[in-house]
Amino acid sequence: MKLAQREGMLVTYALGSCIGICLYDPAIKLGGLLHIMLPLNMEAGRKTPLKYADTGFAEMLRQMELKGAKRARMTAKIAGGAKMFEVGGNSSLGNIGQRNIESVHMQLKKYGIPLLKEDVGGSIARTLLFDVSNGLACIRSYGKPEQII
Repeated sequence: MKLAQREGMLVTYALGSCIGICLYDPAIKLGGLLHIMLPLNMEAGRKTPLKYADTGFAEMLRQMELKGAKRARMTAKIAGGAKMFEVGGNSSLGNIGQRNIESVHMQLKKYGIPLLKEDVGGSIARTLLFDVSNGLACIRSYGKPEQII
């Protein structure tokens, strides 16, 4: 997780089944970018809470609020959640990407933060760049044109 205010480009690479979450408060131009790997933190007190959608999202939100962000002004953009590997049969248990997407959607709903745009699913990894000067996110994927969300 990284935060920046007024200017700066936050970047996360190799979003396969992982999801990049951009939170933005346009009034103070404060942005955060979180790279989550798994949907739920099943062990309380774990040393790496940022890698999970539930505990990572809550921590990024907390840190942004400490810097003056207000939930009522925040918006979100997300990218990632691809199905990178086939796991025996077509069990949804093996589709971590889809489970990550659902978990992030639940966190956004829980905290009342609107999701403006998303580029999720599929089977291609993404790089996510987030410009905190204007709140725009750029997605780069192999073999595809850049996409601004």
